[in-house]
Amino acid sequence: MELSAFPKFLFVVFDRFTVLALFFAVFALAFDFMKRRKKCQNYPPGPWGLPFIGNILHFDLSNPHLSFAKLWKKYGNVVSVQFGWTNIVILSGYETLKEALVKKSEDFADRPHFPVYEDLFKLMGEGIIFARYGHWWREQRRFSLLTLRNFGLGKKSLEMRIMEEAGFLNKKFERAKGAPFDPHFSISNATSNIICSIIFGERFEYEDKKFLEFLHIIRENFSLEGGFWGQLLNLFPCIRHLPGPHNKIFKNHLLIIQFVQKIVLEHKKSWDPNEPGDFIDAFLAKQEKMKGDPKTSFLEINLLGTVIDLFAAGTETTSTTLRWALLFMVLHPDLQFKVHEEIDRVVGKERKTALEDREEMPYTNAVIHETQRLGNIAPISLPHQTYRDTEVMAYRIPKGTMIIPNLSSTMFDENIWSTPHQFNPGHFLNSEGKFVKPEAFIPFSAGRRVCLGEQLAKTELFLFFTSMLQQFTFHLPENEPRPSYTEAQYGITLSPLPYRLCVKLR
Repeated sequence: MELSAFPKFLFVVFDRFTVLALFFAVFALAFDFMKRRKKCQNYPPGPWGLPFIGNILHFDLSNPHLSFAKLWKKYGNVVSVQFGWTNIVILSGYETLKEALVKKSEDFADRPHFPVYEDLFKLMGEGIIFARYGHWWREQRRFSLLTLRNFGLGKKSLEMRIMEEAGFLNKKFERAKGAPFDPHFSISNATSNIICSIIFGERFEYEDKKFLEFLHIIRENFSLEGGFWGQLLNLFPCIRHLPGPHNKIFKNHLLIIQFVQKIVLEHKKSWDPNEPGDFIDAFLAKQEKMKGDPKTSFLEINLLGTVIDLFAAGTETTSTTLRWALLFMVLHPDLQFKVHEEIDRVVGKERKTALEDREEMPYTNAVIHETQRLGNIAPISLPHQTYRDTEVMAYRIPKGTMIIPNLSSTMFDENIWSTPHQFNPGHFLNSEGKFVKPEAFIPFSAGRRVCLGEQLAKTELFLFFTSMLQQFTFHLPENEPRPSYTEAQYGITLSPLPYRLCVKLR
């Protein structure tokens, strides 16, 4: 080929390459447009997204609840967004949440697919919390509620167990001898011991290094799964094959399964189907009874998933709430003094608090509820998914749409709470000083997916909190930065940043 022919040859090659690139670009944009077009008429409004990534740039993945609050103010109670090609509808405001989660509970009872848990579910089943709505979920939830009741939920025996554990926690605090300490894992150990006694039939000492490591792994994964990397992994599952902090999630999953598997194996060696001593025994007995049923959900893989769900939910939310409670008490010593006064008047300093005392302690009860409100433990709950085509607030939402219940919207609504961004127990007291609970207070969500352990959590919060405040005065350490409740760490739950406090025997 002559040298003079090269420019013409290169022009032809590059011209064809340009045409091919433009073809693929137009095809990709057209495909993207088809994927993100409105699925039906009267679909909820929302911000316009970018090709391929949707509205991801509208959100702070480290604090998505704050981004949802901005969308609520701009677009209203029902907002549509897209993360990649995933259609999401955010529900805000109590009336909206009530219509969706309560009045149309089955329509919104499903769960979406979570890529972050894909490999985990292969090893331990979907459990209860993340299971898709259907026969298996209904069977496991019904069994779990019944078994929790059989092993003490709502009974005096469980109340006594909680008060005994509260005594161990107080002794742990007392051993600090007034020196500054972080109460985080002591509280986690105490609350987890309650659910452990129900599902494992045992409790763990506060100095048990293996169990403390297990609690640390649970806490770490709550932060990772619900934080930036977990959400990014759910949006773009392909990144799981790349190096990065998200791989820690999968390593922790295996460690969690191994811990529970070891306990289950120990149970299999000694369990009596006629006299189950805990949740695992009861599940094994039910599994034996149902082994001839091809549709049964009582499989060993589901046992692991259900146990891990019950443990994580029964530990993290309650312990996080108690950590918020102590933080609010050290930041508001005048309110702590009022709690002390009420405990002294109703219970005294000699006998232990009982659950029946709650009716005579409206101020303390108000403090606990205000902690749940301002602490905002589950700001956006867990995602739901529409089980069928449905409507909410006159907007049409197709089957299979991911739903985010923005619980924060009910906790900070200026039309409901007089001082929504301040710690004010008066939100739960009427003019006569009696306890009242606004209907919009739904920290445990609502409907068919309402928190399975709501009753247990309420019991633990009251008994642990009053036991600590009956025995101690909590105060901030001298010469240390003052902690703030306006900053928090977002994971699956919203938890206070690490802080230290001191205790003084009353």
